[in-house]
Amino acid sequence: MKLFSSYAKMFKNEFKGYNFQSLLRDLLAGLTVTAVALPLALAFGVSCGASAAAGLVTAIIAGIIISLFSGASFQISGPTGAMSAVLVTIILKFKLEGVFVVTFMAGVLLLLAAVFKLGRLVSMIPRPVITGFTSGIAIIIALGQIDNFFGTTSVGESAIQKLISYGTLGFKPNLFSVLLGLVVVFVMLIWPKKWNAKIPSSLIGIIVATVICVIFDLDVATVGEIPKTLFLSERLTLASVEWARIAEYISPAISIAALAMIESLLCGASASRMKDEEFDANKELIAQGIGNMLIPLFGGVPATAAIARTSVAIKSGCQTRLCGIFHALGLLAAMFALGPIMAKLPLSALAGVLMVTAWRMNEWDEIKYIFSHKLYGAIGKFAVTMLSTVVFDLTVAILIGIGYSMIVFIYRCYKLDFVLEESDTQIKLRPVGSIFFLNCTKLTSELEKHILSEKLITLDLGLVNVIDTSSCEYLLELTKENADVSITGAEGLVQMLLDRTGVPCINLIEETQSINI
Repeated sequence: MKLFSSYAKMFKNEFKGYNFQSLLRDLLAGLTVTAVALPLALAFGVSCGASAAAGLVTAIIAGIIISLFSGASFQISGPTGAMSAVLVTIILKFKLEGVFVVTFMAGVLLLLAAVFKLGRLVSMIPRPVITGFTSGIAIIIALGQIDNFFGTTSVGESAIQKLISYGTLGFKPNLFSVLLGLVVVFVMLIWPKKWNAKIPSSLIGIIVATVICVIFDLDVATVGEIPKTLFLSERLTLASVEWARIAEYISPAISIAALAMIESLLCGASASRMKDEEFDANKELIAQGIGNMLIPLFGGVPATAAIARTSVAIKSGCQTRLCGIFHALGLLAAMFALGPIMAKLPLSALAGVLMVTAWRMNEWDEIKYIFSHKLYGAIGKFAVTMLSTVVFDLTVAILIGIGYSMIVFIYRCYKLDFVLEESDTQIKLRPVGSIFFLNCTKLTSELEKHILSEKLITLDLGLVNVIDTSSCEYLLELTKENADVSITGAEGLVQMLLDRTGVPCINLIEETQSINI
């Protein structure tokens, strides 16, 4: 009940003062996003191993359902390049029927993530790790489009295996396919950015390539028939579920749910700054969960929020979530009105769109920054995650990236420096950094050097930001065995843990009072 009242409050605030002018702006912005989403929906549907129609249905259902329940007014969801890259191997292993089940399960996991408020975990993923898996996914997308772009044939479950298979099958490009793919790439690269906001370069490139293909009757692979229905012949039904394989579906379901959560929440956080509007991560997870549970019932593939389409919506004047719904209705109209035309789209033209998309989805500013500033830790996180994404899958890559980041962090914390002040009768030792079980031996050896000097030793912890219980136990034993050693200067959490473990420590206030007396 609390959830319903929360949505009601959000809708009330969002549509406060809404009028015909606002409706018109939402409609125009929605149609602009339609023009951007149409070629991408077709391309991502084909690239993941499903069909152009599946990509289109995904964009339509996601545009209506996810937009309605989204955590903000501006989120536009649909099939994405990152999700398509993950789906390729899943479809090869489980076929399309299995993907429908996996998508539904991922939707359930997203709802559970919302219930347990796990959206905050995304903020704990280091930025270079996110940049790394984004670049890894871009590589997978590009490698996965070689067959469509060149009109060749390969075999294998992963993009790398397909690439290797050319060594045995041979690589014989269809020159017409290559020509049409290059036409799209050329148009997308030279199309002025100021025009792209109104008429997307991908749409123009595909139109030009299709016209060339039709006029000269080129022998290339095309999209094929686009059914005029939202309920595709291949979709999730109880009869199509292989119940004996449910356990096998868990791992890919986690991968899809993790990617949907990461992409959607990062998109929302970025877009909220663009529009200066609050973003509710929990509601976004609810929307993504409901959407991905419903989409396979229509024959679609997993959806997630898309930063490219979302940014276009905001720049085009999006006012409310009706913009996302209008974009979906525009795609629905195109499905019925332009089906015969879309059937003739060359697959190499869609591959050209994805090649350029793969290049552009890299966070080049971030990559340039970490390399130009020689941030070796960040470079390592980026490279390890990128390679792991290409070699393994998203879930494994994220875990490896986070694991590597933790190792780098622990290594840096391991370094413990000391500031030494010494007089004829007293030694003051100041550790700088964190003290924990891995570097406690450094502190031990440093103190033992001075204990033998028979001077009064003060261990000043004012420059220590973290200490663990193992180190506290050592300090407790030290003070019991050596009356000439005193501990001082601890603050905050360090002081709190010393108190809990019974380590005698003179804090700054006590020192000041003793001096005044």
